[in-house]
Amino acid sequence: MAPQEHVVVIGGNFAGLACAQQIHDACGDAVAITVIDRKDYLLFIPNIPGDVFANRDPAAGQTMKLRPALRRDAIRFIQGEVTAIDPEVQTVTFLTSERPGAEADSIIYDYLVVALGCELSFDRIEGFAEHGHSVTDLYHGERLRRHLHEGGYKGGKIAIGSAVFHQGDGANGLEPYPGGLFPMARAACEGPPLEVTMSLATWLEEHGFGGPHLLTVFTPAPIIAEDAGAHNVEKFLTLAASMGVNYRNNMGDIRRLTAEGIEFENGGFIEAELKIVFPDWRAHAFLRDLPISDSEGFIVTDLTMRNPDYRNIFAAGDCAAVTVPKLGAIGHQEAAIVARQIADDLGCGPPGQGSDQLEPVMVWIGDMGGGKAFYIRSNVWYGGKDEVLELGRVPYELKMRYRDIFLARHGRVPDAALQLAQFAAETV
Repeated sequence: MAPQEHVVVIGGNFAGLACAQQIHDACGDAVAITVIDRKDYLLFIPNIPGDVFANRDPAAGQTMKLRPALRRDAIRFIQGEVTAIDPEVQTVTFLTSERPGAEADSIIYDYLVVALGCELSFDRIEGFAEHGHSVTDLYHGERLRRHLHEGGYKGGKIAIGSAVFHQGDGANGLEPYPGGLFPMARAACEGPPLEVTMSLATWLEEHGFGGPHLLTVFTPAPIIAEDAGAHNVEKFLTLAASMGVNYRNNMGDIRRLTAEGIEFENGGFIEAELKIVFPDWRAHAFLRDLPISDSEGFIVTDLTMRNPDYRNIFAAGDCAAVTVPKLGAIGHQEAAIVARQIADDLGCGPPGQGSDQLEPVMVWIGDMGGGKAFYIRSNVWYGGKDEVLELGRVPYELKMRYRDIFLARHGRVPDAALQLAQFAAETV
């Protein structure tokens, strides 16, 4: 038996888990795979808002244990905080995060997949700890749930929106579709602000607080959720306006949060009792200044998800420079490409399978409350031609069932199920 190539995947959430599983499926015994993550569970972030507004603790239903999922495929797992990558000697350094005070250790790789996600810059928003809320993780989701359902919210105005995203230059010049480019995003991902806005509109009416006129959704960009496509956004904003939701664009970056509202760097102000904010997404500090990273610390790749200088290093998910917006659906597309690239290198499976390149498609299903959701699929931002927006009960059921299938099957959602979901969302 030929010696196995060692593939190290750093990061175990959506992109990292998908990379590890798909590399295993594509390469079989030709590889040994190790996943390193600081936590031993996957966080199912997209369904946190639904739990918040339904008065359920998100920690009870939005996690999946990683060890059993990886053990099924004989994938080794290390619970550790990665602190360094050395592309020259091909090592990853980490501290085990099970207990404090661990010694630094390192592991050697033949192939490295960086799928670490990002850090969230709440610490850079003055006043957030005292006056801000979000739905980006279990802690902030539970904090908002308690605030809404246990008497913290008094019925005043609500502002929902994003801080400015600092994207970096790692995707400059790449052409994902003929004649298209990767635009510079002003916000990291604005599907969640739209989802929270629509869900809160329903929640306010159901709880007797007066309705959507209390809401203001804002963006630092000329249009919110610009990656969803101009026509989709126009339809969405028309619907929101007919409900009474207020909209503010071109707000620039957030200066600080106060008890009275949100102050912006350009001098603007939005009055709000409740402030739900999505921060800048920044690369992990140890990635900055590496030869594989761009001006903001995101991992540089070509459209095959390889680093152009270190061909045995790949990236997928939010830490990749080409992942704009920072969206799980794009990370899933990237994971499949990574697996095919490594399989092609090792001669596993059909020859030429590594010829596929990233053609990003933005897909988002957002809960609207009341058993309804919106479904968006678009690639026009990158130079493609597809732009779909659907509303109703079918997208909501798809959002809920996808989570159920994902957790029950340890992340392995069949491609046929995804194709059927797209068909249902766009035709039923």
